Amino acid sequence: MVSGVWRNKVFTRLAQQHRQFVRDLVMDLQALAIALENRGYLASCYTCGGEMNSASFMASLGEEHLIRFLVSDYGITWTEMRNDRELMKLEGAEAINQLQDLADLIKYQAPTPQKPNQEQRTNNETFLKPGLFANKKIPS
Repeated sequence: MVSGVWRNKVFTRLAQQHRQFVRDLVMDLQALAIALENRGYLASCYTCGGEMNSASFMASLGEEHLIRFLVSDYGITWTEMRNDRELMKLEGAEAINQLQDLADLIKYQAPTPQKPNQEQRTNNETFLKPGLFANKKIPS
């Protein structure tokens, strides 16, 4: 039988690790928002308070194509929408994998000016198609 003291320390350690993971993810989301903006996309990352324990990340990838990523102590959610309609919603590790796919696409895409012209917007919209990041779509 395991003592209650051992269990409490294990769970305390796990809670601390989770808080650090969330802080790291928030910092990564802020960096991704900057990288997207530098390539001409509208993107933002808002945090609540100074402790970096939650964030709301949003990116517009073309006309009416929106990505929303929420992270907090309560969970992680990726939502992709087109024309105000939800295409897919993922949580946890699947949501983080989609975020990595977005980061990889941006990393390997040629940079565009801060304010893209119509031709560049069209190219970006073609490159970043809705549903491109997910293996599954939510049924209508």
